Amino acid sequence: MSLHRRALLGALPLLATPALLRAQPAWPNRPVRLIVPFQAGGATDVTARVIAERLSQTIGQPMVVDNRPGAGGNIGVDAVAKSDPDGYTLLMCTIGTAAINEYLYKKLPFDPRKDLASVAMVNVVANGIIVHPDVPAKSLPELIALAKKDPGGLNYGTPGNGTSGHLCGEYLKSQAKIDMQHVPYRGTGGVIPELLAGRLQLAIDNLPAYLPHLQAGRLRLLAVTSKDRWFTAPDVPTVAEAALPGFEAVAWFGVQAPAKAPKPVIEKLSSAIVSACGEPEIQAKLRDVGSEPRPLGPAEFDRFIETENKKWSEVVRISGAKLE
Repeated sequence: MSLHRRALLGALPLLATPALLRAQPAWPNRPVRLIVPFQAGGATDVTARVIAERLSQTIGQPMVVDNRPGAGGNIGVDAVAKSDPDGYTLLMCTIGTAAINEYLYKKLPFDPRKDLASVAMVNVVANGIIVHPDVPAKSLPELIALAKKDPGGLNYGTPGNGTSGHLCGEYLKSQAKIDMQHVPYRGTGGVIPELLAGRLQLAIDNLPAYLPHLQAGRLRLLAVTSKDRWFTAPDVPTVAEAALPGFEAVAWFGVQAPAKAPKPVIEKLSSAIVSACGEPEIQAKLRDVGSEPRPLGPAEFDRFIETENKKWSEVVRISGAKLE
């Protein structure tokens, strides 16, 4: 091969580079969708809106929150898992979608480990055990005693099958050796009106959305499920303090993308989210809605999810809970 031909062939990749760049515009060049797999108004939705508002400024394109509730979050997750992996469709994931549903449901239309990639963890939220004022129990031990006196007589509402509230309830039932009936909804927005109306006796759910009703005396908080007392309810004991030593179950939220999303996009998003969670303004907004910032990058978030999978797969196994 002549030196001239060799030099020409060697230059082809360089000549092709501008064309390739033109064929693949820099991300993002249009709005990005952040799918929330639950109804508006719950902790997942509120967290998503705080993050979306900030990221819209950072990435220079609108980040639009798209609520896709149903099937314990699986409908929204499936939409993201099957979307084009171009970085324009993201998921606001939860403990339920990333660490519980795989074990709770007999069959999922997606593989949460293979079809999704971690972008960043955002925050954590305590669950509360919240009762209607007509329920005679004034403490968690009294609620447990009431449940033992009437097995299956109490019903507890949650934002849906596979949510942290659901498995928290199953965990509570197995540890306290009680029986209560689970009533799943399509998000926190469905639980609160039923509880306020007295059609539900109690809810086990992410605490933030209930705070106005608790402060107004319309509902009563018996315990929080975090390891330590929660900053929005410092006078309320933990489940571990009140009745069941060692009990801990917090909800958490993060962002995931389709598994084959471009690595540079994931890195850019992760950096933006972790950076935002370090800003005093965003930290204040997250705390204002009752959560604690807990930013983690992709690798750390993957390890965290793996640890949570081990814990909650065991809770599902012990509880015997299974869904179609």
